Amino acid sequence: MAEKKDSKYTYRITWSEEDSEYVGLCSEFACLTWLAQSPEAALKGIRKLVREVVADMVSNGEPVPEPIATKHFSGKFMVRVPPEVHRQLALEAAEAKVSLNRVVSTKLSH
Repeated sequence: MAEKKDSKYTYRITWSEEDSEYVGLCSEFACLTWLAQSPEAALKGIRKLVREVVADMVSNGEPVPEPIATKHFSGKFMVRVPPEVHRQLALEAAEAKVSLNRVVSTKLSH
């Protein structure tokens, strides 16, 4: 049996102090959550909920989100910063004798 697309989604379990339970989350479906007494039950619950939602979307002809894990990323994106931040980054790059891209990439990866 081929692996289902919904099994490739990005799941996360965290503790909710407010609810005093574990919360199951899915990055591709940010509006969905599942509360449970154990992390294992939270994961099982959110995965089941996502499967149900995906099945409902398919049956209604709605587009289903692509799993982040299977998306192709170019490595390029544009970000706007205030002019003074741009100036400071350009200065850091010039002083380090590297490109502005290198400075920003290094800062983002930390």
